[in-house]
This record gives sequence, C-alpha cells and structure tokens, in this order.
Amino acid sequence: MKIAVLGTGMVGQAIAGRLDALGHDVTLGTRDPQGTISRTERDGMGNAPFAAWASGHDSVRLTTFADAAAGAELVVNATSGHGALPALQAAGAENLAGKVVIDIANPLDFSNGFPPTLFVKDTDSLGEQVQRAFPDALVVKALNTLNADLMVDPTTLGEASTVFVSGNDATAKATVTELLTSFGHTDVIDLGDISTARGTEMLLPVWLRLMGALGTSAFNFKIVR
Repeated sequence: MKIAVLGTGMVGQAIAGRLDALGHDVTLGTRDPQGTISRTERDGMGNAPFAAWASGHDSVRLTTFADAAAGAELVVNATSGHGALPALQAAGAENLAGKVVIDIANPLDFSNGFPPTLFVKDTDSLGEQVQRAFPDALVVKALNTLNADLMVDPTTLGEASTVFVSGNDATAKATVTELLTSFGHTDVIDLGDISTARGTEMLLPVWLRLMGALGTSAFNFKIVR
C-alpha cells in the first residue's frame, strides 16, 4: 500500500520504519524537506537529527505534506497535537478526500510546563476536530495511548495488550485494524464513532503519570474481560 506519514519526529520515524519493513511504499511528509534533512542538532528530547534515521531507510522518501498525501492511498498523522491541523491543511483537503487518515496525535498543552494539560477535552477531541475540518476524509483515531516503539512492535512487552480505534466509517476502521494487526497488536477494541476519541485522548494524563511512577514508557493498557 502507498502510505504517507506526516511528521518526522519519533512517532513518524517509528511508523514509517515499520511500514517500510512490512513492504509498504512509504513517503514521509514535512513542512520543509530541505530543512528537515539538513538539521544537525538533536531535538528537544535529545533525539538524533532526522538525517541519522534517514540514512538507514533509503527507500522511504521525504517530501512536502501535500506531495506525500497526494500520492498516498492512506495517510498517517504523526505530528504533535498543536501541529495536526496545520499539517493536514498543508497536505490539502483534496489530497485527503476519500482516504483513511489515521490520527495518532494527542492534544497536549505544555505551555505551563510538565505534566501537560489537554487543550481540548470532555465535550470534544482532536480526532473530532480533524474529522470536522476534513469531512471527506475517513478519520480513525488509533495508537495514541502508547509510546512509539510499542505502537509498531507491541510484542516487546512479552504479553498481549490493548489498543483502540475510533471512527465513523466501519470499513476505514477495518483497514486500520488490519494494519495494527500486522504490527503485532492482537487486541484491538473498536470504541465506536469518532467522538469516542475523547476517551483515548483523555487517557494521556493517566499515561503520563504512570510513566512517572514506573520510570519508563515501556508499558501499555490491557483490558481484561
């Protein structure tokens, strides 16, 4: 499948690398391709510059948001929460229309330091905002409740855990579930329409405090029933 991954940070790199390894035709989208590839400093989290990752993934192309989305059958939004709508707007509504858009972003607000708050919650969600902004896209919220490494390889935990999908289109959710299964996820719960993304996004305050208590991000939720 031809897949565009929007965002070149840790999540974008993890998703693009895994999709590439699974044999998909992957393009990474960014606002400024030349600036992204030429950057030499580490990011705010201390991660190596994008060029270091790109050197080991020759088959993954880097281009603009619009070019990446235009040539894709499926689009993954792997940007930050504040960057989600601007990135998708740059990708172009016409390039998203009729396509499955997997939204991984969380509405985290770090303006008052750590831990962050949510800039949308309770009566709305970022997933819903994306769907409203792009009504012709088939938005599915998924993979926003665990770290990047576990998104693409949950087997490293040593036992099954749970991920969720939210979206208005059943066929789109089935497509995303199939993709998640190919990553190694064996328990995918369909929560319902895109409004149920409020629940998974509001898990992030719990997730962040668990990370602090456990001293690691290598964990996930497991729904026992």
